[in-house]
Amino acid sequence: MLVTASRALLLKQWDWRQEKCTRSWRAIHNVPVASMTFDCTSTLLATGGCDGTIKLWDVVKQYCTHNLKGSSGVVHLVEFHPDINLLQLFSSSMDCSIRIWDLRTSKCICVLESHYSAVTSLAFSPDGHTLISSGRDKICSVWDLKERKVKRTVPVYEAVEGVVILPENEDFSELGVKSKDLHFVTAGSKGVLRVWESSSARCVFTQTLPSAPVSNPEQADGDPLSLVYCLPMPLSKRLATVTAEHNILLYQLPSLSVQQQFVGYNDDILDVRFLGKDDSHIVVATNSSQLKVFELATSSCQILYGHTDTVLCLDVFRKRSMFASCAKDKSVRVWKMDPESGRVHCVAQGHGHSNAVGSISCSRLKKAFLVSGSQDCTVKVWDLPDTLPAAGEEPAQLEARVTEKAHDKDVNSVAISPNDKLFASGSQDRAAKLWSLTDMSLLGVFRGHRRGIWCVQFSPVDQVLATASADGSIKLWGLHDFSCLKTFEGHDASVLKIIFVSRGTQLVSGGSDGLVKLWTIKTNECIKTFDAHQDKVWALHGSGKDDLMVTGSADSNITVWKDVTEEELAEEQAKQENQILKQQELSNLLHEKKYLKALGIAISLDQPHTVLRVIKEIRQDEKGPQLLEETLLKLRRDQKEALLRYCAVWNTNARSCLDAQAVLQVLLTHLSPAELLQFQGARTHLEGLIPYTGRHMQRIGRLLQSSMFLDYMWQKMRVTGGKDSGYLQDEEMDTSPQGIFIVDKQPSLEKTASAAQQLNEEEEDDRFQANEGPEDSDDEVPEEADSISASKSANSRPVRNETRANGVRNGGNVSSEESSDEENVIEMSNKFSTTQLLTEAR
Repeated sequence: MLVTASRALLLKQWDWRQEKCTRSWRAIHNVPVASMTFDCTSTLLATGGCDGTIKLWDVVKQYCTHNLKGSSGVVHLVEFHPDINLLQLFSSSMDCSIRIWDLRTSKCICVLESHYSAVTSLAFSPDGHTLISSGRDKICSVWDLKERKVKRTVPVYEAVEGVVILPENEDFSELGVKSKDLHFVTAGSKGVLRVWESSSARCVFTQTLPSAPVSNPEQADGDPLSLVYCLPMPLSKRLATVTAEHNILLYQLPSLSVQQQFVGYNDDILDVRFLGKDDSHIVVATNSSQLKVFELATSSCQILYGHTDTVLCLDVFRKRSMFASCAKDKSVRVWKMDPESGRVHCVAQGHGHSNAVGSISCSRLKKAFLVSGSQDCTVKVWDLPDTLPAAGEEPAQLEARVTEKAHDKDVNSVAISPNDKLFASGSQDRAAKLWSLTDMSLLGVFRGHRRGIWCVQFSPVDQVLATASADGSIKLWGLHDFSCLKTFEGHDASVLKIIFVSRGTQLVSGGSDGLVKLWTIKTNECIKTFDAHQDKVWALHGSGKDDLMVTGSADSNITVWKDVTEEELAEEQAKQENQILKQQELSNLLHEKKYLKALGIAISLDQPHTVLRVIKEIRQDEKGPQLLEETLLKLRRDQKEALLRYCAVWNTNARSCLDAQAVLQVLLTHLSPAELLQFQGARTHLEGLIPYTGRHMQRIGRLLQSSMFLDYMWQKMRVTGGKDSGYLQDEEMDTSPQGIFIVDKQPSLEKTASAAQQLNEEEEDDRFQANEGPEDSDDEVPEEADSISASKSANSRPVRNETRANGVRNGGNVSSEESSDEENVIEMSNKFSTTQLLTEAR
């Protein structure tokens, strides 16, 4: 359980495993909380406030149990007695005394006075009879809690911020513990841990830190190396200390060796490089004189001391076991990592620049040398000795082989070519220059940027140099003719760092706008922008395998990026293969008429067109409506939600609206409105269905009217014979079968009259059978005119047969459009109630 207090006078309880706040409540204090502690059962929480009050909380039942008043000033220390049966609380405030509170009576039962400065820490012996208090008055007091008196005062000669009692019955001979008396560890302003014997007040052990400079005993308090807190970790037999620089160090008992170190705060990240075999570490310059080496797997940090002013730039050698640094102290240093232990030590250093050294580059091949660029406008070439000193020895002194005045203003960047024969420099004077490392001759000048150049980089595969400028652009230059080949523009401010990736086919840039951009060189296109920083991106480096990238910014954040292109391609390919297999399985299931499983697979593919194909297959079955209903009702709730979502899309198209209406009829018939509204987005889908359904019904209404008119016309046109019909047939030589007309080769008026009379009688019978009304039978039309009009109509458009079983057979032509419209009318009329159901569900 973790509880935090904020200046907003709120206490928050956190589940630290799940990284979320489980509860928050007001602290009741009128001012912020200054100290907190739990009892041994983790059920009582004591808070000391800046208002001089102490409050106790039952974190299980969530209420305040005690309100203790009487302390003067800020209560900066509260501790429970380890014996829960005593129900005692110890506190200290600005009056430099220690108060003992009886929680049964909520009263102060004793005041212990010994210190003349703020009490910083309290530690209880395992039996609970002895208390050790530490203070900034450079003493530790040993108290007898039975008599409530000081047994011994131990002068420690430093402001003590933390004290921890060593466990009994354990071997601490490595720390100089030889007796069974009570021993304790102090942490203070000197930045080292010391072990004291309480009975004799002797210091039996003083820790030495090999990686840090030895503190001056007379150094004033406030040293950044000083320790401000010490915490025992009995379960893992470790001690945790916090430094003034917000670093956390874990020491392993009984040797008090540094096991891990975590850096809690970083200033501006000025540069970062991958380090070690397989790029297991990164080395970081953090706007300070210290270098920090992080192990990526554990986030453990090693702090390197050596420079006396801010480190500005870093670079690594080819094997990445050595790296170089330069700083404002006008010096360069070379560091080496032990491949087994991972410890880093300085092996060489060089002085010679007259101003801050702002850039450095290491050789790319076997021969070891450096090139540095300074604010004194010069560049220097440094050769490394053949034999480097081992750890613990004094670093070798470097001498500059060549010094050349390179630019008129500060040299911001230098880079060595992959073959170690050339190097380039970029300056604030808006020019980049190419130099020969053999004789330090100037080979060419690259001009074209409108402002100073921040970074230069050689391509690993082509004879090309890339430059990044404060004018917001990146330029590629040819090394043969020093001409500008390409210009990349996209940053809104200065481009501070660039590197080549993907075997020289792409560029990554970091700018003062906080953006990291990925460029494709062939197309001059920015294909990706990463917005992970809130301030200038000063640091940028790629791993040896070209699969990782690290960025550092002025927002104190270090971000490690991984190239996931291959993983995404493999994932996409696997996804496509899976879809192909599912499509094949779907086809097999449809062939086997296993519609339920087929519909489930189609929905899992999230392809509405495939689902529609399955719905059509089901509806084309002999028992289509019944089979569709049975299949849909067996679906899970999430599958029904997906179907409702698909129906909203299908219903917008006249070709698929019938299938959508069939599905909706089943869903709306068998699911209550309450169940439908529980579907995700159901209200939106239903509201989208109503207008399109209404539009479909209007279209069907118009189609019904048109079909009824055609029926009426066809009934009127059912005539037989006529003297002109024969003539028309002879003239047009129509040999097609006539299913409606009876052609007489010898037309006569008598036959025509008898045929017209017979036709009128049949029409009257048909009208009565079709409930068309008797008034149409009274229309009298001349027999000859009827015959002529019927003949013309027969040759101008198809006519329905009397049986109406085989469609229209005039000249062998069938109107498929009219036939399909009639089928749509019949089918949609069966679903006329869908609009009403949708309205009710809405």
